Amino acid sequence: MEAASTTTAGPGPGLNRRRTPRSVGETAIKVTLAVAAVISIATTTGIVIALLRDTLKFFGEVGVGEYLFGTTWSPLAGGGQQSFGVVPLVYDTLYLTAIGLLIAVPFGLGSAIYLSEYASLRARRLLKPALEVLAGIPTIVFGFFALTFVGPEVLGSILRIDVGTFSALSAGLVLGILVLPTIATVADDALTAVPGSLREGAFGLGASRMQVATRVVFPAALSGIVAALVLGASRAIGETVIILVAGGAVANLTGDPREPMQNMAAFIAQTAQADIPTQGTEYNTIFVVGTTLFVITLVLNLISIRFVRKYRQVYE
Repeated sequence: MEAASTTTAGPGPGLNRRRTPRSVGETAIKVTLAVAAVISIATTTGIVIALLRDTLKFFGEVGVGEYLFGTTWSPLAGGGQQSFGVVPLVYDTLYLTAIGLLIAVPFGLGSAIYLSEYASLRARRLLKPALEVLAGIPTIVFGFFALTFVGPEVLGSILRIDVGTFSALSAGLVLGILVLPTIATVADDALTAVPGSLREGAFGLGASRMQVATRVVFPAALSGIVAALVLGASRAIGETVIILVAGGAVANLTGDPREPMQNMAAFIAQTAQADIPTQGTEYNTIFVVGTTLFVITLVLNLISIRFVRKYRQVYE
């Protein structure tokens, strides 16, 4: 019987990858992205710590119940007129946001549906950049537009509505114009991402263009549309300059949009420039209102994330 020959396996291919310019570049990109992520998390953590530190100082002098449920907001008033009830400020913030969304939501979604389902390629190339340019206009321009044109000319002279120099109506209308391109652009991207096969199938069953847009494409892009609406609402809630210039500096618990109103962001900007001591309760209201605004925006985004995950549709 022939003896089996024993061979010794030679060394296998090297497991250590040689460093190439491509691998070095990929490593540099990974490190850069990781650093960016860490900086983002650290920045958010720093903001939360800075807000909570002075917020706790505020609640050391003012009761939580008085702040959350009080109906009079006059933290900068002197003597017995000073009050720290945040309800009017939160109410005005939501009221102004609602006025803006009443303008931005129908016109924004209508613009998105037109661009994705009706507009020709040429019209889309003209209108989409125009919307994006509108989103890039400085908010101070919108503020003076509301103060000098929308209030006295549009509301006063044309519509004959008795409004003063500052009003929630003029500020809210221009706030809607500010938010409109954000909603329209994000919603248009969501509608455009819906596969063309869904449209073709609906047309093959005899559906009209309106039926395809509203009953097929719109529900299929619902998660992206909700994200657009929440993004627009967050943008409106945090807007400062328009309300500061045209809305007034008074927190009112009123349903009359002709009255001046002030949102939380505008109060923070106004108080930060006021002549007040930096260690007093009045100054700490900046941080407690900022914390309240942060919580409202966070809750809004959490609801949006939950909704988007629930109704997200994945197409292959």
